[in-house]
Amino acid sequence: MRIVKNGDVHVSAPYGIPRKKIEAFVNEHLEWIEGARQRNADRQKRRTDFYGQLPLDTSALKEDAVKRLKVLVEPMIEHYSEIMGVRVDSVSYKPMISRWGVCRFKEHSICLSIYLLLLPEWCIEHVVVHELCHMLEPSHNARFHALMDRYYPRWREARKETIRITAAAAH
Repeated sequence: MRIVKNGDVHVSAPYGIPRKKIEAFVNEHLEWIEGARQRNADRQKRRTDFYGQLPLDTSALKEDAVKRLKVLVEPMIEHYSEIMGVRVDSVSYKPMISRWGVCRFKEHSICLSIYLLLLPEWCIEHVVVHELCHMLEPSHNARFHALMDRYYPRWREARKETIRITAAAAH
């Protein structure tokens, strides 16, 4: 049994279990269900509050945020792409909350979350280098981690700090 984001209860049961038995199981766990729903709602509120620190409701606010992010990341991209020997043909910016960045290595493009503005600059730099490393190694294998170690040795520390900052939003 699990509670999904919208608060619905999803129950998985083996084929052939009578519906009454499933309903009885759910009824026996109503207290757990209410607690899980409350935790879910609290988590959603913290997440909304975190991302709400950067309002992007209007196109003007979004454009301003993108301009501020470009000022930070474009010099990073230029610097690291040169020392890494990678080509970046296009950089786009979207209000992504499920990931900080996306690399499309075949197109030589990266997309960065506008919400990077909620992180310290050195954590943003980690994300930039991470996406550029994907230009050289698409997966998160040992070679990728070696590239991260080479080009941004503080990446593990930056990742931990990013997780710490966003943990309140997700948990």
